[in-house]
Amino acid sequence: MSERRVIVIGGGAAGMMAAGRAAESGASVVLLEKGPKLARKLRISGKGRGNVTNTAEIKEFIEAFAPNGKFLYGAFSRFSPDDLLEFLHAHGVQTKEERGGRVFPESDRAGDVADAFEQWLGSVGVRVRLNSRVKSIVVKDGRVSGVDLYGGRMDADAVIIATGGASYPKTGSTGDGYAMAREAGHTIVAPKPALSALICEENWVRDIEGLSLKNVEATLMLRGEGDQRPRKVTSEFGEMLFTHFGVSGPIILTLSRGVDELLGRGSVYVSIDLKPALSPEQLHARLIRDFRQTKHVRNYLPDLLPRLLIEVFMWLAKLDPDKPVNSVTAEERTRMVELLKDFPVTVRSMAGLDEAIVTAGGVPVREIDPKTMISKLVDGLFFAGEVIDIDAKTGGFNLQAAFSTGYVAGEAAAQRP
Repeated sequence: MSERRVIVIGGGAAGMMAAGRAAESGASVVLLEKGPKLARKLRISGKGRGNVTNTAEIKEFIEAFAPNGKFLYGAFSRFSPDDLLEFLHAHGVQTKEERGGRVFPESDRAGDVADAFEQWLGSVGVRVRLNSRVKSIVVKDGRVSGVDLYGGRMDADAVIIATGGASYPKTGSTGDGYAMAREAGHTIVAPKPALSALICEENWVRDIEGLSLKNVEATLMLRGEGDQRPRKVTSEFGEMLFTHFGVSGPIILTLSRGVDELLGRGSVYVSIDLKPALSPEQLHARLIRDFRQTKHVRNYLPDLLPRLLIEVFMWLAKLDPDKPVNSVTAEERTRMVELLKDFPVTVRSMAGLDEAIVTAGGVPVREIDPKTMISKLVDGLFFAGEVIDIDAKTGGFNLQAAFSTGYVAGEAAAQRP
């Protein structure tokens, strides 16, 4: 019996894993990457540090991908976070765990992970073809028979689409896989940004661009039509960043997953608790104690806030910067405490796919067999990674899904009769 011929389209995390696993499983594998280099998006993941996975239990992984998390149960069971770490360690990439269970290479270089995968592909015999763009999947009588490239046709017994989503298009994720899947007969859940910065109404955000806040709590708030008071949707604790158009950073990206739906239901804003370790009563007590001195407000606030935030804070709290703190009134002190515990930025929209880390949407999970990642519509066609309608919060969950679905698709494509 001759070797099964497997073509993998897309040289990202999912595609490299799929190609390598298919070759390990006995197939003759060609990996087609339309760009000049493999793993371009992986190399910049986690701000270039490579947050490859998370130490959370599988149950938390499933919850992180809600509402489509159950689709991934089999993939995570077959190739778990522990399996990924064992793979990386075996290929010379040592790892470390940080806050929230996030796992990074010890070197803090995502490129080390990408390089290890490239070396592995060579060792298992995968033929990598760069600058090779696929035009369409060739389907005959309901079964894959190959691919048409811009410049020729390649025959295959199985094809794995692992082209990524439509976010960060400069890395090659331009939604090509959606068109291929649609042409092959699949429907596509409209792509949209999933983990993205938030564009805010306030003009003053430009004045504090680049300000990073650590150990703060950000809460997504919604005021629907007719609501007397806004209601809390969800909160995240950690690090965030002000940009020239709004807010970003790890906790904002996680909050952003629910924003698109909320914007159609009312006014949305992010409430930032600048002092989450202190209650309002403790803050009042601190200010009363500190305000016995004769410093002016503008000279006192550096003891309380990052310097870049001081001018905006004084303006929002309606404070006279040249007023001695021992002359600050009880009303002014109350405004300060309220603003420290509820520093609001109004959300206008999510940043577009150019800014998004992950794409929501893609090939519906109902059209894919979760045990093998094979299409339920076209025999011999498989999917892996972000081209599938799966997306999760930040923390290494999305990359783990790419590796896990790639592993399952590669093995199944090599073994399917």
